[in-house]
Amino acid sequence: MPSDGLAGQEESLNLGALERSVESGDLVKIGSVLVSRGGRLVYEGYFGGTDAETLRNTRSATKSITSMLVGIAIDQGLIAGVDAHVLDFLPDRSPIYYPDPRKEQITLQDLLTMSSCLECDDWNEFSQGNEERMYLREDWVQFAVDLPIRGMTRDPDYGRSFSYCTAGVVVLGAVVEHASGMPVPQFAQRYLFDPLGITELTWQFSPLGLAMTGGGLELRSRDLLKLGQLYLNGGEWEGRQVVSRTWVEESVRPHARIDDETEYGYLWWLRHFAAGGSTHGAFVMTGNGGNKVAVFPDLDAVVVITSTNYGTRGMHQQTDRILTDFVLPAIAKG
Repeated sequence: MPSDGLAGQEESLNLGALERSVESGDLVKIGSVLVSRGGRLVYEGYFGGTDAETLRNTRSATKSITSMLVGIAIDQGLIAGVDAHVLDFLPDRSPIYYPDPRKEQITLQDLLTMSSCLECDDWNEFSQGNEERMYLREDWVQFAVDLPIRGMTRDPDYGRSFSYCTAGVVVLGAVVEHASGMPVPQFAQRYLFDPLGITELTWQFSPLGLAMTGGGLELRSRDLLKLGQLYLNGGEWEGRQVVSRTWVEESVRPHARIDDETEYGYLWWLRHFAAGGSTHGAFVMTGNGGNKVAVFPDLDAVVVITSTNYGTRGMHQQTDRILTDFVLPAIAKG
């Protein structure tokens, strides 16, 4: 898959049924579907008046990119490892509210696995750490540092207590910025995006100018496909090891359990999708609206689905259906 934007790749996957379902309104607000197999673009479809140059706000799929940046910083020796304490990288921050010595023990791994001791749950509107409360504050990092300690029931499989927390991923961005000595967008461009030939993108920022590493990064669909392909390749792109294979493998193995069907790596969702009598494991970048970048190692395939069903019931189920009812069966036939 060349770094010049996949131009000239011959498509070979027939997804006519998917296209008809989008055109008929059976599937709604789908922006794009792209599929690569064996490092080759085999399907590329754009909908709703969009095209290959459209930037996609894939919301929390950005979190998986933040995991990549943390891994690169560790690979470079800027961070000792995932057991490093978060507050050591925030010398100008200390808890103003709810001071507690346990906060000093929070590690990067705690934030990467959404299992820190902070009372932070975006899926609970009453949580003090809900991201909507963070957006009302000027200093998003201080917001996270000031959260109270939560009650935790640790999962017996991995010894962690999962709680979905965007504020924690914002803090990871501040850690990368402090460790590298450069703004997150500059670090990301130099060490992740430039090697992949990714030049068109838009970051969101906090009121204090910190790049929003918890969501909202806008990228083209083909560039999202590249990021998935990078991880399918074990972190290698055109002969260059952009992210270490060790980090990739650690990122996409389970470290926490979300529910009976879903596990969590380092800001990657780990799931299985059943289609055509077979089940395929995947590690997935996921964002509000039903956005997905799904990597299927057993199929040597990457699937990008962008969608603008933001905040709607069934948004993720719809893009799951695209995978199970259309894309995976077509790959099996191909």
